[in-house]
Amino acid sequence: MITPNWFNYFLFYYFKTRFMGDRKPILAGFKLTHKCNLSCRHCPFWMRQYSQNLKFDQAIDILHKLYKSGIRLIIFEGGEPFMWRDGNYTAVDLILEAKKLFFSVGITTNGTFPIDVPANTVWISFDGLENTHNYIRGKPVFNEIINNIKSSHHPNIYANITINKINVKEVPELIKFLSKLVKGITIQFHYPYKDVDELITKKEDRHQVLDELINLKHQGYPVANSVAALNALKENKWHCYDFMLADVDPDGQINPGCYVKNRGNVMCQYCGFAAHTEISLAYELNIEAIITGKKIFHYQEK
Repeated sequence: MITPNWFNYFLFYYFKTRFMGDRKPILAGFKLTHKCNLSCRHCPFWMRQYSQNLKFDQAIDILHKLYKSGIRLIIFEGGEPFMWRDGNYTAVDLILEAKKLFFSVGITTNGTFPIDVPANTVWISFDGLENTHNYIRGKPVFNEIINNIKSSHHPNIYANITINKINVKEVPELIKFLSKLVKGITIQFHYPYKDVDELITKKEDRHQVLDELINLKHQGYPVANSVAALNALKENKWHCYDFMLADVDPDGQINPGCYVKNRGNVMCQYCGFAAHTEISLAYELNIEAIITGKKIFHYQEK
């Protein structure tokens, strides 16, 4: 059901940004910690020096700052966000507080922690079938994650696949396997945070896997990304409206704009952040991208 609250807000947001130049962010990622219980080959964050965790009150203050800046969709991230602690407070407490403010609250996790959480949407990272996933993640956790999904009662679990040189050929089979376990599957491409990176997907492989994803979507498999976004990612010629985005680092710093800013070198030609593609297409009134966002974020009525 389309609720007037969030629908009217987005309509007003579009009018103000498009015609009045009042460019404010609407989607934020909040990295609660760099700490992680895994050591994934494609992730630069677990290798970074751990800053002291934000206190619960500090995190709540940041949530209010994000809300006042225009943010209405928020995703908690890591590292592994379930490793964040402040005394007895956990990520669940932050999710509950965030739901008082935002239209939708999501969380991304490696799936090794219990998945019955109050977030509107839960993304679980998958890097391949069992052997590939365990190799990339650095530990034999594949079956543990599958068991956690099967034991969860959460209605809105998505898998997210970061496609790289190691797993690109395996993605279609992984989609078919995961289709029986989760509500939907989103993808992104590995981003080279370093100038030289052996995990970058070759251009021809990127094109091929995107075509395969489109075909699987047409066949009824739960590929959640829109066909428009998947096509746009082939050549990365889509226009990025990064003013719509903001990110928070574990030290509490709020970074407006591109996800990579202050985290690596910004090289747009290598961008594979499909969520950014999707929200930018939605801003251009691509109906398929708008429907995709509504479905995935599972907006709640205030």
